Amino acid sequence: MILTLKSGSSKKEVDRVIKKIKKFGYRPHVSRGVDVTIIGMIGERAERYRDTFEAMESVDHISEIEKPYKLASREFKKENTIVNAAGIKIGGKTVVIMAGPCAIETREIALETARAVREAGAVIFRGGAFKPRSSPYTFQGLGEKGLRYLADVKKRTGLPTVSEAMTTSQVALVGKYCDIIQIGARNVQNYDLLKEAGKQRKPVLLKRGMATTIKELLLSAEYIMSQGNYNVILCERGIRTFEDATRFTLDLNAVPVLKKATHLPVVVDPSHGIGIREHVAAMAKASVAAGADGLILEVHPRPEEALSDGPQSLLPEQFAKLMQELKVLAGAVGRNI
Repeated sequence: MILTLKSGSSKKEVDRVIKKIKKFGYRPHVSRGVDVTIIGMIGERAERYRDTFEAMESVDHISEIEKPYKLASREFKKENTIVNAAGIKIGGKTVVIMAGPCAIETREIALETARAVREAGAVIFRGGAFKPRSSPYTFQGLGEKGLRYLADVKKRTGLPTVSEAMTTSQVALVGKYCDIIQIGARNVQNYDLLKEAGKQRKPVLLKRGMATTIKELLLSAEYIMSQGNYNVILCERGIRTFEDATRFTLDLNAVPVLKKATHLPVVVDPSHGIGIREHVAAMAKASVAAGADGLILEVHPRPEEALSDGPQSLLPEQFAKLMQELKVLAGAVGRNI
């Protein structure tokens, strides 16, 4: 149930509504627009209190949200959400570029790559400290040591960082060292993990699973938001289809569909989506044309030596060339980089 307050309602009036919602045992979810405040009272049988709130002078009208994902829907919030990650705003006019190696391997490689992508125009550094791999015999990441390297990268380059948490116990640890907590494709429906991420206040980058529908992705976002963390960034990274010419099928349909269904920012990961270095740039440009709010790209100075995802990692010079092309393309669609 969504309570839309009258334009110009005072803080005292807003607080009165919030207090009433809490009295009935519900968590209030507040969305403050330029002129209007909307408060979500979401939970089983919330509608039985409709008459009580309709009688409050500050309440303009009450509506029901049709979608099963309540807080993530455009019905709850019409304006685009802009997520602030250590000063970098994701979801506005600027297309935000995140780049770095798939996995943090050494301090030296991390710093070398971070300096290269920063020079080319990236504003967030990505790198995995915990790696969910298909085979138990492949590189699993450096763990907390890798997170310390990420913290060092930020200290030396100024770039905010994003890295994945795979278990509930890792969420706070990643949040301690990084500016964005990533929930990977394999964990998109790990509900305990999603709820734990929701208890944090750090932004969460939520990747779509390889067999996850758009509705299921938004319901996963709802798990995070239901805990009070509204700083969610959705990520399309390719789905599994019958096609085997590429690693996955990058579903660019998802970008405009999500932008209509939700107020949350949407970024695209063309590196995982196609999995072939020579095609990553084309899909990155297509993602911006489709309306993506950002890109997350894998870059490595020596991909042939990479411990994870070398074949899809761009060389720094390829990334720099792509950034120049993306700036032109972004301008053509009314955005900037």
